[in-house]
Amino acid sequence: MKRILDAHALIVFMEREPGFEKVKAIIAMSAEKNNNLLITSVNYGEIYYIILREYGQDKANEIERVLKSLPIEVVDVDIQIAKQAGIFKAANKISYADCFAAALAKINNGELITGDKKFKVLENEIKINWIN
Repeated sequence: MKRILDAHALIVFMEREPGFEKVKAIIAMSAEKNNNLLITSVNYGEIYYIILREYGQDKANEIERVLKSLPIEVVDVDIQIAKQAGIFKAANKISYADCFAAALAKINNGELITGDKKFKVLENEIKINWIN
């Protein structure tokens, strides 16, 4: 099963917030099995702008280097993902960026790794692995 990360899960990992150990274990298991985790380019950009805004360019560059070293594949958004994200956004009160992570999970019959409770509205649509 494909596993999809949202921005929240990676920020929890990078900032060592509650849920860090679970995300760390998921990343380690993915590396062990040579089975990359997925993240959309939109959610990658979300992480980048949050770090840039809160900590500056040097930290954003450092985080980018760290992300590139992890078993994570950045999936460019195509029409299929964009359309599914639009469907989720039209029907639910959830951020547009989060809709892309959910769309990638749905399209891949995958599991979304998150601790962001805003995804609760999509529990009947996608499989969610809660990190906290």
